[in-house]
Amino acid sequence: MKAIIIGVGLIGGSFARDLRNAVPGVEIAGADHNKTHLDTAISLGLIDRAAEAGDMEAADLVLLSIPVNSLLEELPRVLDEIGEQTLVLDAGSTKAEICRVVAGHGRRHNFLACHPIAGTEFTGPQAAVSGLFEGKTNIICEVEQTAFRIQERALDLFNKMGMRIRYMNPEAHDRHIAYVSHLSHISAFMLGKTVIEKERNERDIFDLAGSGFESTVRLAKSSPAMWTPIFEQNRKNVLETLDEYITNLQGFRNLLDTADYEGVFREMDETNRIGEILNGIPTPKK
Repeated sequence: MKAIIIGVGLIGGSFARDLRNAVPGVEIAGADHNKTHLDTAISLGLIDRAAEAGDMEAADLVLLSIPVNSLLEELPRVLDEIGEQTLVLDAGSTKAEICRVVAGHGRRHNFLACHPIAGTEFTGPQAAVSGLFEGKTNIICEVEQTAFRIQERALDLFNKMGMRIRYMNPEAHDRHIAYVSHLSHISAFMLGKTVIEKERNERDIFDLAGSGFESTVRLAKSSPAMWTPIFEQNRKNVLETLDEYITNLQGFRNLLDTADYEGVFREMDETNRIGEILNGIPTPKK
């Protein structure tokens, strides 16, 4: 197999690691706008070499793991250059705009729109880990637009990587992911902002920060270059989730303001079942 990974950061690098385990002997070329990332990916053995002109047409697999605004520009170009049997995947956290931009492309049937729900707060090829996708859900959108023979190859690869598959239409994906991913990142960023602003006046505040704070705010270490385009593309859904979140925060504040501690207890007790819902989500291997 000849593969090309465009964007050799956390997701692209981790995909490369698992691809090597799933397909012995695979040859992986990489492309990245950051030459340091490219050099690091080669030195770590994530990829074999930098991609060259003409590689796209001979590739069996192309993965685009780049910010979603760049995806809108690069994906149509990739489809222009690939061969008839090339499987093209993406890992974008939004799907509606990405599917729309290639809707009329002559090679749309080579593309499988994906969103593997996996990642960490770290960035760059040095953050790549083996087994990142094992047991994780991979959302596939508009599967009917992809040629069946291409689908089969993709699903076989996902199975070897241990992914679970879920099918959604792009609009449903973007609406649901705004709640379970995009809102949590905004919450972490704003919690971090609140504490940083307070720390300017109270230098000891971080001495008091424990594991609860660290786990809650860890997503605030995520890349703004990746997340700003996500919020832009999914703006309508993100605004809706923010309105609901702010309403809940205000409601909790009102309970405290009126000294309704039974209400405070009830709010937290009813939310405890989130543990049952999330139980069993695997953590990536090191």
